Amino acid sequence: MNIPFSPPYINDDIINEVVDSLRSGWITTGPKVKALEAEIKNYSGAQEVLCVNSWTSGAIMMLRWLGLKEGDEVIVPAYTYSATALAVYHAGGTPVMVDTTEDFNISVKGIKKAITSRTKAILPVDIAGFPCDYDEIMNLVKSKEILDLFQPTSEIQAKLGRILVMNDAAHSLGATYANGIKTGSETDVAVFSLHAVKNVTTAEGGAICLNLPEPFDNEVLYTELRQMSLNCQTKDAFSKSKAGGWRYDITGFGMKINMADINAAMGLAQMRIYPQLLNERKRVFNAYDDALNEEPWAIVPPAFVNGKESSYHLYALRIKDISEEQRDLIIDEIAKTGVAVNVHFIPMPMLTFFKEKGFKIEDYPQAYNNYKCEISLPIYPQLTQEQIDYIINAVKSAYKTVIG
Repeated sequence: MNIPFSPPYINDDIINEVVDSLRSGWITTGPKVKALEAEIKNYSGAQEVLCVNSWTSGAIMMLRWLGLKEGDEVIVPAYTYSATALAVYHAGGTPVMVDTTEDFNISVKGIKKAITSRTKAILPVDIAGFPCDYDEIMNLVKSKEILDLFQPTSEIQAKLGRILVMNDAAHSLGATYANGIKTGSETDVAVFSLHAVKNVTTAEGGAICLNLPEPFDNEVLYTELRQMSLNCQTKDAFSKSKAGGWRYDITGFGMKINMADINAAMGLAQMRIYPQLLNERKRVFNAYDDALNEEPWAIVPPAFVNGKESSYHLYALRIKDISEEQRDLIIDEIAKTGVAVNVHFIPMPMLTFFKEKGFKIEDYPQAYNNYKCEISLPIYPQLTQEQIDYIINAVKSAYKTVIG
């Protein structure tokens, strides 16, 4: 049996939605992008949502909007995909890495220790779809001790009056925080990824959720950022294409990162059935839990803790008391059965680019401990119970072969 790691969910409704875009004669940014933004806004509870062509470009744009200057710092976890920190570099800032806790997410104590007068933003990451401790993080940036440290270097920063919290919600569309608050509405800004392997996909894409406090007007900010995503052009192509609508202006130094309707069509059809898709992911997750909780060597990932519930994006299994080398051998054995698994993530300080910047994995022991024994199992709606049982048996057999 061959089981891929993370194929996209494509049914006839999704195909028909894409075909509808093709037949409409309008395939770049237009009505389907607006419809997708409305769906995500309604689902997440965010005040405004802007769709762009990737999580990375969305994060870069928001950090540029914040007005990062040379020397400005942005706190990120050491345990995440590289885009989290690379976005900071692209926006002109300096990432400051913090270790994680045992639930994979960034340590709030570590954040507090890392804050300086140069800190302008914090980018927590909901690893595998499990939310970070946002009450603690938001309370921290609003505390007198941290407010007294804050030194803005741009008009936007001064207007906010404190450190910005931008949730890297690449994994967590559909996750909930305390009191049922959905991811996307719990921080100043949150950015979802709509990449091909995510719970909802537009092939490539991202969605920026805006929840800035007063005196910001999120509706006005949406309009400004939409222009910024189109090279700060005052009209999008759809508006320009109307009779007599050719004249436009360029009002600033923008980016070209808009999402196209042909991409949005996929996500639009998926968002309409997302509660069902999420339930199917949870079904697979729970089946793994039921089978692996009985194994003394298995550490199952967090899913529902203190009112926080995962989006079930990844099943990040950890295996007790093994080395990185043993983990790799277990993966090799699983691969022999035709089951594709993965590892999320190689901590950034272990990657050449970041090592050359001076980061050392020895400074992030929990990040390394999480990584060295982690194996991500396939989790998606299309998996049958027969396939799930096959995956579980493959994992158990591989462990016995390597560890004994």
